[in-house]
Amino acid sequence: MTNSKIKVIITGASGMVGEGVLQECIADDKVQSILVIGRRPCGYSGGKIKEILHSDFSTISVISDQLKEYDACFFCAGISSLGINEDQFTKITYDLTLGFAKTFAEVNPNRIFCYISGAGTDSSEKGKQMWARVKGKTENDLLKLPFKSVYNFRPAFMKPNKGAKNVKGFYRVINAIFPLLRAFNKNYFLTLQEVGKAMINITVNGYPSHTIEVKDIAILANNK
Repeated sequence: MTNSKIKVIITGASGMVGEGVLQECIADDKVQSILVIGRRPCGYSGGKIKEILHSDFSTISVISDQLKEYDACFFCAGISSLGINEDQFTKITYDLTLGFAKTFAEVNPNRIFCYISGAGTDSSEKGKQMWARVKGKTENDLLKLPFKSVYNFRPAFMKPNKGAKNVKGFYRVINAIFPLLRAFNKNYFLTLQEVGKAMINITVNGYPSHTIEVKDIAILANNK
């Protein structure tokens, strides 16, 4: 796919991570068209963007015809594990992600699937942290689907892009001291611009690992 323009699907664009990835896809000439799928409007329109509002990801198969002929899915939808039990977190994090991925794979075999997981995800599925086990199972089972490649992104802290609309108060405060934090620990602090660039570049050029840690994201963001 080197030197080709790509067509991508983005989920979770009404949230901070998905919005950051969407902003980068809008700005990057390597992206020809973008299909945004979400429960709420993403707040961006026109140009190369098409949006589908779909309230229930468990019934994504009903719009499967509209998912055809896309090169990659950047799956950024997700929730925090705070305040919910394992069954609830599994239903949203594992069940809905795998259901969407299976539908995408059926209509677009041999394509790319990029999944936003998280630093500390437990690939063994046996650790003490509930969220890490569930994310680990999600990563592992995505790798079993008939994609050309699955890339499980494990970012830690991500700085929102300039002009982002979906930024929580905590991140607005941290933004002011981000340069100091980045200098202190480059293996933890990223920008969402870097995450978006990395997803685009990995779709175009590939990468030798399916587990994309913070250091890998930084490398991929600088690949042309």
